[in-house]
Amino acid sequence: MKQVRPYPQVIVTRKAARSLAAGHPWVYAGEVLDVLPAPTDGRAVANGDIVDVLEENGTWQGAGLISQESTIRVRIVTRNANDRLDQAFWARKLAWAWEHRRVTMGGRALPSCESDTNCCRVLFSEADGFPGLVVDRYEDILVAQVGTVGMERLRPVLYPLLLQTLRATGEDVRWIYERNDGAVRDKEGLPRYKGWWTGDAKTDMAPATDGVTPPLTAADAAPGSTRRIIRENGILYDVDFEQSQKTGFFLDQKYNRRAVRELAAGRRVLDCFCHVGPFGLNAAAGGAAYVREVDVSQTALDLAAENARLNHLEDRMAFTCTDVLDYLPELARDKRRLREEGGPFDLIVLDPPAFTKSRNAVAHAAKGYREINYQAMRLLPRGGYLATCSCSHFMTRDLLARAIAEAAHDANVQLKQVEERQQAPDHPILWGVPESHYLDFFIFQVV
Repeated sequence: MKQVRPYPQVIVTRKAARSLAAGHPWVYAGEVLDVLPAPTDGRAVANGDIVDVLEENGTWQGAGLISQESTIRVRIVTRNANDRLDQAFWARKLAWAWEHRRVTMGGRALPSCESDTNCCRVLFSEADGFPGLVVDRYEDILVAQVGTVGMERLRPVLYPLLLQTLRATGEDVRWIYERNDGAVRDKEGLPRYKGWWTGDAKTDMAPATDGVTPPLTAADAAPGSTRRIIRENGILYDVDFEQSQKTGFFLDQKYNRRAVRELAAGRRVLDCFCHVGPFGLNAAAGGAAYVREVDVSQTALDLAAENARLNHLEDRMAFTCTDVLDYLPELARDKRRLREEGGPFDLIVLDPPAFTKSRNAVAHAAKGYREINYQAMRLLPRGGYLATCSCSHFMTRDLLARAIAEAAHDANVQLKQVEERQQAPDHPILWGVPESHYLDFFIFQVV
C-alpha cells in the first residue's frame, strides 16, 4: 500500500492475513502483533476507532473497527484501499443494503397483501458490512440492536443516514427504537439500555469520519407505546418491541411460513415451539382444518391467542402450555391424550430455539434435534408432512440433516424431501462468513 492513510494501524499475524484474504472479517486478539498510531498525525488508537489492518510484512489487508475489550479485536468493513470511511462511505453501504432488500423481496408480496419489505431486516451485521449492528423494520418503526463499540460510536452518523435512505425511496419510516440490552454488549464494555432514539447521542465518543458528520436531526416525537400491530404475509401480529425476544419478532422465517401455508389446506396441524404463533397462523390462513399451538411460555401463548383473534382464526386454533420435549412422547404413548389435543395430526412443525450457542455443545444439541424429530415422526401417519429446522449456526446444515436421518431410521420411516430452505434473503448469507448462515429448514413427507 503506497498511499498514506489517516488511521491507526493494527499489525496482524500471517494466519490472520490468510483468514482475511479468504473473506472472513474478524481479527482475534491473539492474532494482533502490534498497534501503531496514525502515520499522518501520530494519533493513538481509541476504542471503537477505524484502523488499518496490515500483515507484518506491510501488506494492507483492509480497514475495520477496533474493539479493545473484545476477543474479536478488529472487524473489517472494507477491503478497498481507496475507501475513505466518511459519511459518503456509510451512506453508500446503507443504500446497497436497502437496495438488496428491495430487489430480493420487493416483488414477492402475496396477492392483495403488504409489501414484503414493510417488515424485514434492513441491516444484518457482518453480512451487510455493519459488524455488530442489526436493524429490523416493522412498518414505520426501525428497531436497532448495537453489539460492538465501533457501531456504538457510529450511531449518530448511521441513524440519520438510515432514515434518509429509506425515506428517499418513499418509505414511511418515522422512529428508531433501540434494544441495546443484550448480554453481548458486556463483552464490549458497553452499558445496556433500551428506548426511543431521539437524535441525541448516548455516547460522547464521536467517530472519526474525516471531519464529515451528518446533522443529528431528531426523529419525530416518540410514540407513547412500544406495542404495534404489524402485518406479515397478510397476517396481523401484536408486537411489543420492548418486551419481546430479539427486536420483537422473528422475521427470518417469512418465506418458510409461506411454504407451510401452501401445504396446510384441510390438514390437522401441530405447531411446536410456536412462540407467538406465526407458523400456526399461516397454516390456519392456508386453510388448515385445525391447528394446535404448543409452547412452554404462557406469555407467548397468550400473544398467539390474541393474534388468532386479530386474524379471526380462533375457531380453528387451540393452545397448550407445556414443554414440547415432554409433550411429544406423551402424545405418542397416549392415544386418548392425542385425540384430546386434536390429533391425529398430518402436518407437524418443529421450530425450536437454538439448542446450542457454542461449538462445545454441538454433540448434545444433535441429540436434542434427533429426539424431537424422532418423536414427531412417530406421530405422523404415512403421507404426513414434517417441517423442521435449526436456528444455530453451530448446528450446520449437514449436522442437522444427519440428526434427521438418524431420527427417521430410529422411527422406522422413510422421508421424501419436499423442500430445503434457509433464512429469508433479508438475512443474507455471506460466503466466507459461516456465522451468517444460521437457519436451515426442511420439509419432508413421511412415506
